[in-house]
Amino acid sequence: MGKAARALGPWMSANRTGLANLRAAYPEKSEAEIAEILGGVWENLGRVAGEFVHLEQLWDYDFSRLTAGRVETSDAPKFGEMRDDGKPALIFSAHLANWELEAVCAAAHGLDAAVLFRAPNNRFMAELIHETRTKLVPTGFQSVFAMAGMIERGGHVGMLVDQFYHEIHGAVRANFFGRSAPSNPTLARLARQFDCPVYGVRVVRLPKNRFRVELVGPVDLPRDAEGRIDIQPATQKIMSIIEGWVREHPEQWLWLHRRWRD
Repeated sequence: MGKAARALGPWMSANRTGLANLRAAYPEKSEAEIAEILGGVWENLGRVAGEFVHLEQLWDYDFSRLTAGRVETSDAPKFGEMRDDGKPALIFSAHLANWELEAVCAAAHGLDAAVLFRAPNNRFMAELIHETRTKLVPTGFQSVFAMAGMIERGGHVGMLVDQFYHEIHGAVRANFFGRSAPSNPTLARLARQFDCPVYGVRVVRLPKNRFRVELVGPVDLPRDAEGRIDIQPATQKIMSIIEGWVREHPEQWLWLHRRWRD
């Protein structure tokens, strides 16, 4: 699937978006370097598609084996503390490597969590997602209330926050790769309302079909003069963390969407 996507991707209309995004983000890179990154983006996306129906088998992490399987992490104690500390928490992530593994991780290890997601149009795929994930909160008007209810019950809420967020939905502006980008402030607003810990989680694709899961936090978000989470600076800090992740492995991020559109 990775090879097929790498071969077919340059013929897709989204390839032009990816080229424009990468040229703007990395003005110092040559066209050959940009093309190589974008080829990796397509390959990663093809792999994600191929891995989708095998997610439960891909997730084989065992606390007693550490790095013996397909999945490794050095943050197992931190994951355990977050799960067992009795506190609610907010968790942000991005479309990096196989981002679907994060929700599978939560379900596999008993984390009381809900994940904000956009339901696929395909009924089979939607049912498969529900079978292999933790609790899911479909995007929409009621999603904020559902997430707030989960936090009030002491649970954990995760969301992908790296894509375009429309200003009519309350986006705030944050700098992302040197450009102002309409960004999702939902996590910062929930953090302001509930003043609960905030973490970041990412998946890194490794050689030989392996993955590493990393947990960052709790993140110290900026506060205003009254001591409450300051929404725009907090959103900026989250986006800066994600930008750092992307810069480490640019070929593993989804450059194919119009992140900076107005």
